[in-house]
Amino acid sequence: MDQVESFVGTLVYIYRILIIGYILLSWLPNARESFIGEWLGKLVEPYLAPFRRVIPPIGGMIDISPIVALLALQFVAMGIVAIIGIFV
Repeated sequence: MDQVESFVGTLVYIYRILIIGYILLSWLPNARESFIGEWLGKLVEPYLAPFRRVIPPIGGMIDISPIVALLALQFVAMGIVAIIGIFV
C-alpha cells in the first residue's frame, strides 16, 4: 500500500510542477510559444481546459482556474489512494 501511495504521490507532484511551470511561462512574453512552452501546453492544457471553461477570469485578467485545478488534482489523488486502500 505504501508503494502505491508513494507512486501516486510522486505522479501528482510531478504534474503539479508541470502545471506551475506552465503558469509561470504565462508571465513571460512569448514563452508559451517556445519549445518548452508548447510541450508543457500539450501536457497541461487538456487538464486545465475544463476548469477554464467553468471558471471565468476575475476582472477579465486574473485566471484562478489553475489554482482550482491544483486543488482538484490533490483531492483526486487522495481519492485514488483511499479507493486502492479499500481493495488492498
